[in-house]
Amino acid sequence: MREQTVAIHAGYQKDTQATMAVPIYQSTAYEFRDTNHAANLFELKELGNIYTRLMNPTTDIFEKRFSALENGEAGVGTASGMSAIFYAIANVAEAGDNIIVAKQVYGGTTTLTGHTIKRFGIESRYFDVNNPKEIENLIDEKTKLILFESITNPSIDVADIEAITSIANKYNILTCVDNTVATPILCKPLNFGCDIVVHSASKYTTGQGLAIGGIIVERKNLVEKIKNNSRYNHFNTPDESYHGLIYTDLDLPPFTLRVRLALLRDLGATPSPFNSWLYIQGLETLPLRMKQHSSSALAIAQFLESHPKVKRVNYPGLKSNKNYKLAQKYFPKGQSGLLSFEVDSLEEAKKIADNTKIFKVVVNIGDSKSIITHPASTTHQQLSAQELIDAGVPAGLIRLSIGLEDTQDLIDDLKQALG
Repeated sequence: MREQTVAIHAGYQKDTQATMAVPIYQSTAYEFRDTNHAANLFELKELGNIYTRLMNPTTDIFEKRFSALENGEAGVGTASGMSAIFYAIANVAEAGDNIIVAKQVYGGTTTLTGHTIKRFGIESRYFDVNNPKEIENLIDEKTKLILFESITNPSIDVADIEAITSIANKYNILTCVDNTVATPILCKPLNFGCDIVVHSASKYTTGQGLAIGGIIVERKNLVEKIKNNSRYNHFNTPDESYHGLIYTDLDLPPFTLRVRLALLRDLGATPSPFNSWLYIQGLETLPLRMKQHSSSALAIAQFLESHPKVKRVNYPGLKSNKNYKLAQKYFPKGQSGLLSFEVDSLEEAKKIADNTKIFKVVVNIGDSKSIITHPASTTHQQLSAQELIDAGVPAGLIRLSIGLEDTQDLIDDLKQALG
């Protein structure tokens, strides 16, 4: 099936009621046929529902549909995008290990990798996403993951996915890309060699700012990279917390399986069935919405580029943008609805944000409603002055998430706010 059909139908096998709409299985637990059936499920001799912290029929459809859109092998839903990122790290790294992270990432990812996981004994080493060659000097025998964003938020840089994965594969290290801004409609990082994709489903997936959630997707045949790989011994040796199970010996996708059996089991950041149902509704229209988001964002970026008060516009769809060639390679169908632009000062940026009428001051992206954000005082406010520079977030930077309103109305709103 082609992409737009996959977005509407993948993963759903109608139950006995044959409902056209995916049902919400709002249940904590599930009845077993008998005690032997229950034992077989817990021993993985049979696959099926045990408890909604581990799996749920509605969430299962969301996972399968999203994985199909990413051209992956399997997915696992989480309670938020940040929990998806944390699980991706915790699934491979432990005390004494290190991960390599792009400097240009979402502020929450910066604080997670730069502060929170330090308390777990995991070190983060940072590289400039515009210079992947820096990665090689950061690698040692304890490196477990390379983490970056396909389109960075809010600096709007484009990662050279193949260059990064090439270095990772040279050292047999897993790569994880946050593909939230691009969505699987505009970019499929697994097709370019990435191992793991994470998303905040709270953004374009829902499309209306209705629910918090995330997802992790692993590529097909990832087991071949993990099996007998000394960096990932815990996938290749018995897991004593699960009857001595060896993940790479099973005929199941190992990365997402371990997230489910170990991390969801023990940490419990699981999506609710209702939220999974909301993500499914969003996926049905995602191909159409991303086309409009991208089209409007390009027109607005072109307007801003011509405005005398705007110092710089960050949008990879602009031919003048340093990332234009990479964007054409990785995002040929559009460059999403996120852009940023810079004015002279923090005061000027806040004044512009406060003066918009259609754009609303909100710390979210991917909504049907257009959003304006001043990252240095909100999403990245916790960063130091140097960290702001490293992340590509100067004081005068304004981030826009372009919604689905009339494009000319949005341009007119920005025009009057700029003065």
